[in-house]
Amino acid sequence: MPTEFFEPSADGPTAEAYGELYVAFEHFNRAMFDAQLPPCLITLQRRKGTYGYFSKGRFVRRGTGDMVDEIALNPAYFASQTIKNTLSTLVHEQVHQWQRHFGSFSRRGYHNKEWADKMESIGLIPSDTGKPGGRKTGQQMDHYIEPGGVFDLACDSLLTREFTLSWLDRFPAERLPVGPTPVATAAPPASPDALTTEPAITSTAYLGLGRAESVLALPSGDPVNRSNRVKYRCATCLAQVWGKPNLKLRCGVSMCRNAPFEECDATVQCP
Repeated sequence: MPTEFFEPSADGPTAEAYGELYVAFEHFNRAMFDAQLPPCLITLQRRKGTYGYFSKGRFVRRGTGDMVDEIALNPAYFASQTIKNTLSTLVHEQVHQWQRHFGSFSRRGYHNKEWADKMESIGLIPSDTGKPGGRKTGQQMDHYIEPGGVFDLACDSLLTREFTLSWLDRFPAERLPVGPTPVATAAPPASPDALTTEPAITSTAYLGLGRAESVLALPSGDPVNRSNRVKYRCATCLAQVWGKPNLKLRCGVSMCRNAPFEECDATVQCP
């Protein structure tokens, strides 16, 4: 019995949600990066405790070997932030993409002066506290939007063209503030939380997680690695070892052909 195929809908919710994000990616690429950034694959990932992350060359095209970067956003927080704050996460990850292709990349998770200068030049001010006066470089960083800055104005120009993020999670990842301006939804959430346009999240930190090079994560009570050891994993056979930071290791198993070991975050299970 022959398999029946269907043409994908050009106006379905999947095309709409991802299409809006890529419209924003291209808008900011032209407005702030001189259209230098290569195409990427934008994904929606519910990685616990994170707003999003960037990973260089994470996807490969079957048959050709062409690789593209990944920028992931967590839709569980779309409802608890303004659209502008959500888009600032996208642009933050675009800065990491810019640095990986055109700048000098530091060790994973560290935010160096080049990164900070680029962020500041586009109106996303780096700060370890998320407020004015904080440190601008370091292992865990936040940012805030400069009023009237490049990002602020570029985002305003996008939003005036009837752009929006149409789809919101009905069950947000955290309790939202009750405010006077509810976001319209097709049906009310089954929880007592009211969706509002006011951001509930006031602090973020960028941490390495798995193979992602930049992760926008929420502060939490999760354990942190306070030792001076790092977990490494063979990219082929997935064997894991512990060692000092910044080691260059290769697997001795014959089938692995000296495959490199990759650093994993010590506080999470390696995939």
